[in-house]
Amino acid sequence: TNATSRWKDAKQVDGSGYRAVEPYDGLAYWAQDWQNDDMTLRKYQISAEDKFYKQEYCGCSYSLRDSNEWRRANGIPKIQIGGERAGLGNRYFSDPILDAQEESQEVVDEFFQQAKEVADAGVDRESRKQALKVYENRRKKEKHDGTLVGLNNW
Repeated sequence: TNATSRWKDAKQVDGSGYRAVEPYDGLAYWAQDWQNDDMTLRKYQISAEDKFYKQEYCGCSYSLRDSNEWRRANGIPKIQIGGERAGLGNRYFSDPILDAQEESQEVVDEFFQQAKEVADAGVDRESRKQALKVYENRRKKEKHDGTLVGLNNW
C-alpha cells in the first residue's frame, strides 16, 4: 500500500521500488500515479477482486500505538496483526467504495488531529485520560442493512 496511498511521498516510494528490484533480472517496479480519486478507487477495486490483505494501520509503531489508543477510547478491540480475523472490520479488502472511504481526507485529518491531542497530553496519565475524552461521543455506529451488522470504520 505504500506505493498506492495518496498520503505517501510518491518520489520516495518509487525510488525505493526501483532500488528494490534492481538486483533481480526480469523483475520490474510498476510505477503508477495512484494518488488521484480515479486511481484510488481502481486500487480498491483490484484489492477487493483479488482479496488483498487489509492492514489496519500504516505499519509503523506510532500508528499502531495511536490506532490502539483511539480504539481503546472508543471501546473497539485492539488491532490484530495477522490471522484470519481483524480487530475491526474485514481482514481482506471486499468493497471498493467502503474501503476507499477509509482513506478519505476527512478520516485522515480527524485521526491525526485526535492523535495529536493525545500526544500533546504527554505522559501524565490524567492528562492523557482527559485528552482521550475527545472520543467519548464518537463511537462507531452500527450498520444494520438486513445482512450486515458491524461497526463502520471511523
